[in-house]
Amino acid sequence: MIHFPAQRRGPLSALSLRLAAALGLVFAVVAAVYLGRDGYRDVNEDGLTLLDCFYYAVVSLSTTGYGDITPAAPSARLVNVLFITPARVIFLIILVGTTLEVLTEQYRTGRRLSRWRRAVKDHVIICGYGTKGRSAVSALMENGLDRSRIVVVERSAAALRQATSAGLVAIEGSATRSSVLNEAHVKSAKSVIIATDSDDASVLVALTVRQLTAGQVRIIAAAREAENAPLLKQSGAHHVIVSSATAGRLLGLSTSAPPLIDVVEDLLTPGQGMALAMRSAERDEVGRSPRELESLVIALVRRGKVVTLADRAGAVIETGDMLVHVRDDRPQSATTA
Repeated sequence: MIHFPAQRRGPLSALSLRLAAALGLVFAVVAAVYLGRDGYRDVNEDGLTLLDCFYYAVVSLSTTGYGDITPAAPSARLVNVLFITPARVIFLIILVGTTLEVLTEQYRTGRRLSRWRRAVKDHVIICGYGTKGRSAVSALMENGLDRSRIVVVERSAAALRQATSAGLVAIEGSATRSSVLNEAHVKSAKSVIIATDSDDASVLVALTVRQLTAGQVRIIAAAREAENAPLLKQSGAHHVIVSSATAGRLLGLSTSAPPLIDVVEDLLTPGQGMALAMRSAERDEVGRSPRELESLVIALVRRGKVVTLADRAGAVIETGDMLVHVRDDRPQSATTA
């Protein structure tokens, strides 16, 4: 099942409001009839009880009108003209409006689904919307990827609600199933990020994605344990990030070189000061040393491989190189202050 970004007010909320309004009208009519019950006449000639008033209100508002209870006194007829008849019209409007809204919402959802299926291409699929998945989405959007090009695959209902509330399209189901990945249009995706809760599931997802895409879609996976990284690469993952090993190294650095932790957190936290970025080499930069540039370049990406500045190959920028640099990520107001 495909879940689209949450709207301001869902159909359930609209239905609840309409139901509350309809019930409010019923109770208002019951109160009016009960207060003026002496002006009504029923077939038994024994007066109206509270139940009779409810019965009269319901059959009157629904336009059934059996005629077994009728207003006889002028005051009761005046109440019917000025209050009960307008309430009957409003009640019908609520019922018809509710039906139309449900049908319209179904039609709108169908149209959104059709448009999305036609337009989805070169998107990024996030398998798992836990802590790692949410952080991956944030990083993608910080680097300029529009949220409409991100698709989340998740089984948890709570995580699905979080994804749609964040304006993302979400597919309900397990990413280990081919049918679910096909719903996410994995064959036309740009890349797949695997951020599941277990390495076993990550391996199955990687195998499934590789089988469906014949290895044409880039797969990036997170592994909890370093020993599972080779298995993930054998399963089809192009890049594997070991979360536990990374966390362990940071813990070690926090003891031996505490300032380095601040630098790493600054680089990884958006809007704090520094951020890692990548851009294409400009024409006037080709042939120059990366160290001569105004921006702080720390590495080159040449034909898909990382070239450090310590290597001889990294001494000169070549055509087609990508520059990995540190940019100023502070808010605009802070940089101009």
